[in-house]
Amino acid sequence: MSGQLNEPALPLRTKEAGAEGVEKPNSKQPKSKPQKSKELHAEQSKGDSATIQDTESKKTTTSQLPDFIQKRNQLFDELKRKHDAEVLEKEHPVINVVLDLGLGKDGIPIPAIPVAAKAWESTAGSFLKHVDKDISSDVVVAKVDGKELWDLHRPLERDCRISYIPFTSPEGRNVFWHSSAHVLGEAAECQYNCLLSHGPPVEQGFFYDMAIAGGQVVKESDWSPLESKASKFFKEKQSFDRLHVSIPDLKEMFGYSKYKMYYIENLLPPEGSTVYRCGTLVDLCLGPHIQNTSKIKAFQIMKNSSCYFRGDKDDDSLQRIYGVAFPDKKQMTEHKKFLEEAAKRDHRRIGIEQELFFFNEMSPGSTFLLPHGTRIFNALQKLLRSEYQKRGYSEVQSPNMYDSDLWKRSGHWQHYSDDMFVLDVEKKKWALKPMNCPGHCMMFSHRERSYRELPLRMADFGVLHRNEASGALNGMTRVRKFQQDDTHIFCTQDQITEEIEGLFDFLKCIYGLFGFPFRLNLSTRPEKFLGDIATWDVAESKLKDALNSFTASGGGQWVLNEGDGAFYGPKIDITISDALRRDWQCATIQLDFQLPQNFDLEYMTGDTPAKAKSAAPDEAREDGAGALPKTPGPGRARPVMIHRAIIGSFERFMAILTEHFAGKWPFWISPRQVLVIPVMPAVNDYAQEVQRLFKALKMYADVDVSGNTMQKKIRTGQLQQYNFIFVVGAKEKESQSVNIRNRDDQETQAQGELVPLDEAINKLKALKKERRLLNAV
Repeated sequence: MSGQLNEPALPLRTKEAGAEGVEKPNSKQPKSKPQKSKELHAEQSKGDSATIQDTESKKTTTSQLPDFIQKRNQLFDELKRKHDAEVLEKEHPVINVVLDLGLGKDGIPIPAIPVAAKAWESTAGSFLKHVDKDISSDVVVAKVDGKELWDLHRPLERDCRISYIPFTSPEGRNVFWHSSAHVLGEAAECQYNCLLSHGPPVEQGFFYDMAIAGGQVVKESDWSPLESKASKFFKEKQSFDRLHVSIPDLKEMFGYSKYKMYYIENLLPPEGSTVYRCGTLVDLCLGPHIQNTSKIKAFQIMKNSSCYFRGDKDDDSLQRIYGVAFPDKKQMTEHKKFLEEAAKRDHRRIGIEQELFFFNEMSPGSTFLLPHGTRIFNALQKLLRSEYQKRGYSEVQSPNMYDSDLWKRSGHWQHYSDDMFVLDVEKKKWALKPMNCPGHCMMFSHRERSYRELPLRMADFGVLHRNEASGALNGMTRVRKFQQDDTHIFCTQDQITEEIEGLFDFLKCIYGLFGFPFRLNLSTRPEKFLGDIATWDVAESKLKDALNSFTASGGGQWVLNEGDGAFYGPKIDITISDALRRDWQCATIQLDFQLPQNFDLEYMTGDTPAKAKSAAPDEAREDGAGALPKTPGPGRARPVMIHRAIIGSFERFMAILTEHFAGKWPFWISPRQVLVIPVMPAVNDYAQEVQRLFKALKMYADVDVSGNTMQKKIRTGQLQQYNFIFVVGAKEKESQSVNIRNRDDQETQAQGELVPLDEAINKLKALKKERRLLNAV
């Protein structure tokens, strides 16, 4: 369960939905649904009907709220008083607390500060007096022992090391926006007397889902009253009060809402969960939160839409309100400018304008890649293939569809089947592949393997399908059908460090071509893991060695995310930053000990003469997917499997590139490289000859022999983002030259540069071959 989600156990997509607002939760959640009812708010009718009207001109008081909210809040107050009394009765022993203040302004680590503290009394916020004001003013939340986010005003319970998280960090923004969502929820309850569903932070702010009595919908005219209520709550400095509540008490507290009851009955652990109170709002929530609402200085509702509860079109239709908030009004102004620029760069708009791709409801989530979009796809694939050849990769092709027995053996059926497209074929269950790893395991094991063949690097551009929720689909950034630069490396444990270092070099090569800076994050053994600790320790040590070597060579610092690894092995996540300084995770490097075991992968070590494989044991797997894996015999060993992708999904990477370059493609990847414009019909033949010469060199050259004026032809070429426009007339024809206008050089727009044709050809050949970012000859 994520502490960043308003409903603690409801998995959500991190990308916000499009205008339709149908954001579907993760399909792996329990299938049971809350019972539908024609009278959605029967319980609400027991409240004071006079409070149904919006009381914008009056101060909202507890007595103005309906009975179901008053009863909920009264129960919270009773339980909170009891909890506070119990805390007072506890022993308050002295505990050892150390403040880790990170780096100073000069980039030098600030010495750790030990402070005097008492359990169940001292708070992380009370130690901010030891922190420079320039830093403390931006602090949103604390982190305990580098793992657990902790409310600044929540009493500490044990010896610990405390660090502070600012709003400028992703974790800090999520906490701040999560708290802002609670304020939006409070305003919505006061305005509509609605039943709230959930309200998490998302990429550019937060939202709240709600059901309003009588099928009422949110209108844009509602935004201002909601913002006014929120503004009043900020001035009241409402604190965020945390309380752990048992399941029976939670059911009593939220029994009025079938939405909250769904979460309580299906998604919470037996020991209960926490709730937070903010003003008149009491809500299920893992937290943590900001100290009080006065931290919010700027708040704005951005849009509203309809959505389905749990993302299920057969369930209740809810209203969703999106908002954004900041601790400083200047940041809100900057955010609005950012949104304006992001809208100009939106890949969905540019994709239509440049005729790169489109979508159609006949196949939701599947990109129709047009000729010019396919040119970009092919250029990316050619780049990767050229690097594969240099780096010792072997390209393979594997089937698109497999018998479910394969997915059961790999473990995907048990954990991922809801996200797969399942088919009935000859009375058996089959599925389209959502990833390539099981197929590559079959390729490895189809014959004997020797240590001399390792590392074995398999690359696959095969088509993949994942049954993404309809509400989560978002242009090319989240699709159902896609291709990726999927590779699996089979190697020995001794080869791990060298392979990882090679992948870092691969990352620098690819991302450097596009001007993407990137960061590395190491995620280590989670609480629930497969395999033995010794193997995990060795693997993590090797990854750290590779990361430290990368840092020592000038590759930048890496970040440790303890306990955030996959259940089958540690991983390195790579985040790139685009021209708008937005972060995107494309690449991933994952060590996997489990899949080689599931498929009984072995290689001959050469230590002793190879022996024939022993028969599989009779003991069967609990999942019915064949026999349990056996231990490799003498002279044999299990390979380590490295899952890796550099650009990830081609579709998603193309969307990122579109927005990064704002549709102004570097020459080597551009779908429109050269436009030849004749100034008069008499030189059309020369213009077409120039076009043929460039096409022969596999460059994308077009010629405009339409009846439009030369000025209009040039303007059309500029709007279509041709890298170079060649204007040719009688002078150019006679001298076998071209007048070049460079898209990115304004000085050439009025009067181009006259360049001999042979020279222009050679310069553009070099520009393409060298894959330079700068559009210059």
